[in-house]
Amino acid sequence: MIIHNFEQPPSLLDQFISEIRDKTIQTDPMRFRKNIERIGEILSYEMSKTLDYKISSIETPFGIKEMPILQDQLVLCSVLRAGLPLHQGILNYFDRAENAFISAYRYHPEGGDDFEVIVRYFASPKLDNKVLVLTDPMLATGKTLENVFKTLRSHGNPKKIHILSVIGSEEGVQYVSKVFPESTEFWTAAIDKTLTAEGYIIPGLGDAGDLAFGEKL
Repeated sequence: MIIHNFEQPPSLLDQFISEIRDKTIQTDPMRFRKNIERIGEILSYEMSKTLDYKISSIETPFGIKEMPILQDQLVLCSVLRAGLPLHQGILNYFDRAENAFISAYRYHPEGGDDFEVIVRYFASPKLDNKVLVLTDPMLATGKTLENVFKTLRSHGNPKKIHILSVIGSEEGVQYVSKVFPESTEFWTAAIDKTLTAEGYIIPGLGDAGDLAFGEKL
């Protein structure tokens, strides 16, 4: 897997990451969602440089200009509900992309640290010969993305896979690199070193879904 980590060099991206990590700023859900959305836009722009384009003639009021036009058909797939703000940021830039959504949650059968990822709702277009963009704002263990990918296989074989994440753990990134095709590209704003036994990223930022949409039962 090809890893694109934008922690270095310093950029405006660091401002948005700092704000979503800051527990005093996290009390504003709208600001949290907007910052996640803006991170999605920045990662989308960087990813766009790797896609396929075709030169087309564009007629202006004063002449003709040859311009590269995006040829790839993208399918954006997000895990409900935490992935929605990141999904929107990507969709802001790839406005002609198709969309897929899947619900997945951690189930602790024994009530301890061990868990399995359960997939419920799933809706997706065909994926054959398209570019699949998977979004996961917090890539912790990587098991959610693994199960999402297994489910998506029933809808065809994409020609390319990109994963966009706000923050990943070193362990999760390593795990994903083993279960996804070698050509997969991973785009993230930060990678944190520590993953707890319960599967939480440290220092991370907390529960992205709760911070964006409120606490759940």
